[in-house]
Amino acid sequence: MTRLKLKKIETPYVVSYNFEMKASQIVSSNFVPLLLKMHPLKFKLTIAYDGTGYEGWQVQKTGTGVQEIVETALAKLFPSKPRLHSASRTDTGVHALDMVAHFEIPGAEAKMSVRQLTLALNAWLPEDIRVLSASRAPKEFHARFDAAGKQYRYFVWNHPAMNPLIRHTAWHVTRPLNLKAMRTAAPLFVGRRDFKSFAASRNYEMKSTVRRLTRCDIKKSGPQLTFIIEGDGFLYKMCRGIVGTLVQIGLGKFPADEIRRMLAKKDRRVAGMTAPAQGLVLWKVFYNVLPASRRKNRSAGRMPAAR
Repeated sequence: MTRLKLKKIETPYVVSYNFEMKASQIVSSNFVPLLLKMHPLKFKLTIAYDGTGYEGWQVQKTGTGVQEIVETALAKLFPSKPRLHSASRTDTGVHALDMVAHFEIPGAEAKMSVRQLTLALNAWLPEDIRVLSASRAPKEFHARFDAAGKQYRYFVWNHPAMNPLIRHTAWHVTRPLNLKAMRTAAPLFVGRRDFKSFAASRNYEMKSTVRRLTRCDIKKSGPQLTFIIEGDGFLYKMCRGIVGTLVQIGLGKFPADEIRRMLAKKDRRVAGMTAPAQGLVLWKVFYNVLPASRRKNRSAGRMPAAR
């Protein structure tokens, strides 16, 4: 008998256990399926949801988060009851079109294709939560730590009468908005800035309130305005603070260049209102293709804030 450490064997599998066996047994046809069953598998999900009826994404002590509903569906399919790890969090009433999350299961539990996984999960989910796609992910992939940026979109219906078809996904602003003033102010948010004036306070001290926005645009299609905000990270309710302030600029409450002073003050009281939750959508999560060496050395990072 020879004691061998399996991770030294030239196979695509890495196992940290020691076994007493002959070298010839390691490559036997019976042993390879055993390795496959022991090897954990990682899956990436893209999830969309209407957040109207939920207390945000995250599992909650009181109320129901979207994460809890999806994990309950996963538990119906996999005995190990896998936990989801998401790219971001959303606040109560906020929606998502492209929430990315991953989970791991033992290889022995992988008994369906990714297409079947999507169908099976949706069969257990309510109609306001859908898994749009599922795929195998590399073992180094992490939905949160590998995210390079996110895009949020906020919808405003600027008309005296609300469109009833979008009443749960847009903010109804009845008074006419000055689009030119808002578009003058929006680019002032782009760049590396301290956004403390536009974020809601938390029950803990943030290490840094500096974030980098790469885009802050406003599109118009009839009465509907779409605010597109893109960046490498966001503070708690930061997107809604930006949109609320821009809308108040459109209403004439602040001049467009007041944004510079608000940023400099680093005081939430000097900026505009926080826009309602229902107009905000997590639109897209961006990922870069990282070399394996960078993935292994990835820092723990910070937990993304709910918007």
